Amino acid sequence: MFNLTRLVPSIGAFVALAMPAWAELQLDQLQESAFWSEEVESGSLPPVQERVPDTPLFVDVEAKGRTLGTPGGTLKTMVTRSKDIRQMVVYGYARLVGYADDYTLRPDILLDFENEDNRKFTLRLRPDHRWSDGHPLTSEDFRYWWEDVANNEELRPSGPPDFLRVNGAYPTVSFPDDQTIVYEWDAPNPAFLQTLAQASPPFIYRPAHFLKQYHQDYASADALEEEVQNARVRSWAALHNKLDNMYKFDNHELPTLQPWMNATSGKKIRHLFVRNPYYHRVDQNGVQLPYIDVVEMEIVAPGLVAAKSNAGESDLQGRGLDFRDASILRKGEVDSGAYKTLLWSTGVASQIAIYPNLNVNDDVWREAFRDVRLRRALSLAIDRDSINQALYFKLAKPGAMTVLPASPFYDEKNRQSWASYDPAQANALLDEAGFEMGEDGIRLLPDGRKMELIIETAGERQEVENALQIITDDWAAIGVKLVMRPLDRDILRNRLYAGESMAGVWFGWDNGLPQVYTSPDYLAPRYQEFFAWPKWGQHYQTNGNAGEAPDMPEAQRLMELSHDWEVAKSDEERSAIWREMLAIHADQVYAIGIVSEAPQPIVVSNRLQNVPKTGLWAWDPGAHFGVHRMDEFFFTDAGTN
Repeated sequence: MFNLTRLVPSIGAFVALAMPAWAELQLDQLQESAFWSEEVESGSLPPVQERVPDTPLFVDVEAKGRTLGTPGGTLKTMVTRSKDIRQMVVYGYARLVGYADDYTLRPDILLDFENEDNRKFTLRLRPDHRWSDGHPLTSEDFRYWWEDVANNEELRPSGPPDFLRVNGAYPTVSFPDDQTIVYEWDAPNPAFLQTLAQASPPFIYRPAHFLKQYHQDYASADALEEEVQNARVRSWAALHNKLDNMYKFDNHELPTLQPWMNATSGKKIRHLFVRNPYYHRVDQNGVQLPYIDVVEMEIVAPGLVAAKSNAGESDLQGRGLDFRDASILRKGEVDSGAYKTLLWSTGVASQIAIYPNLNVNDDVWREAFRDVRLRRALSLAIDRDSINQALYFKLAKPGAMTVLPASPFYDEKNRQSWASYDPAQANALLDEAGFEMGEDGIRLLPDGRKMELIIETAGERQEVENALQIITDDWAAIGVKLVMRPLDRDILRNRLYAGESMAGVWFGWDNGLPQVYTSPDYLAPRYQEFFAWPKWGQHYQTNGNAGEAPDMPEAQRLMELSHDWEVAKSDEERSAIWREMLAIHADQVYAIGIVSEAPQPIVVSNRLQNVPKTGLWAWDPGAHFGVHRMDEFFFTDAGTN
């Protein structure tokens, strides 16, 4: 039931609300959603007073400069791949702890938490919080994940996720009562909470009541074998993993805590996501969020996103749009009067970055890339101002890859490091490194092969291909032949991870806005996702069971610094470590950044309210629309559309 006496801890922990706005809110003032009224009247669904937690998360929408909304309506948006229905987990952004508007961490699903010296974290759940199917969310859901999933060798042969391992050791995890979970390490794990707030979060809980029926420790052997046969998979573990898709969001039967739940089975052109009747957030007038009843996500070809947005077929669109689409979108905005095009800032460290693969299987190219003079020369030979003019109308910021000015660790010297357009110096560096110029104007590798550098792309962003076309001419002037090869995104990643690709193109670091509490581990060779050193990352991620150990001094120093940050005892120490790591990247040019802070077009229906006019389009931190709280967006004509 609804317990007013327990509101203050929740609100104080997450967002400051003026007491008069809701202090006198009575139980019967909670407003039932028209969307679920038929189910409530028939008795198949409890009334809203029994669906929200005892201590819901109250949101003072007006205190945030927004308008109190009216529930209802269907929001249309688009993605370009079936697997990207997972964006609803990103956009919904229900997290144990999440970033608020000012990018500070606050409890969300959690009632509150305690952090004792970054070693012991006590997580407390909201009493009577429920999954989308009405089953209680308790510490058993956390115990099940930790003991029966993360530490089950058949389900996770590599063990629990990396972010839980500190100095090679995993935490002690305990469950004192139904509402409390305790994670405790011998050494500090200062990135624990930030990791829980990511766009793609490591779900450290599962709907145990649902998944136990597919786990060999709980299910009848005969019933489980029948399920395995029906699903046409090899084992109970394969079946469990197939159904346990908290992030992929493709199992419509899997209970969720997100604001919208998947209501479409299988692969469809259109997926519907309907409001979660047990969602834990409520506005100060007693209206259960989200305001919008249904999100319709259409899967379209990448080249059609801008055209269909221009035709008014999307109510909210950022994904699939590039700055090059802004002009056609603005024209459609004027012609139709149905939407507006906002230009948000981007939060990635670089809009376009080239990653020479230091772990490429080709021994000759591997040694060439490991000569910093080649990496510096390739960077110096790029005319970034021309790319900025041609692709972004000078609205982006040319420079090397580093953090953005909004970060306290920003240093203009890092942005300018080896990033001025200087073909003469680039040629001198290549001459010094021994890459002789061939008679046809193409330099030679030590084994006599021409220096034909194949750069592989995901083939999803026209701006990348346009930039590489300009760089092709730039590099030709220093004797390097650029060959561009577009691939499917997954194929690109797999080739890079396997060492088959010479170089890849992607965004820069997802988090271009790190703060002192942000772990710098993504600057160290800990992750294969950083395309410059995939095998070094594999080595760390698999506890040395795969990949290769870093064998270059600067990379080894990055590993040391990342560890030092984890055990640092003060913000001053952590800040100094951040600055040294960024300086190493600037000097060593592991990734060749082109431009940053490029504007991101955001299409918003004129009927849709509470979407910020100025916002940040960032994967992490931010989860794109997530940090802007899409559950607070609403239609002006809700109830009639």
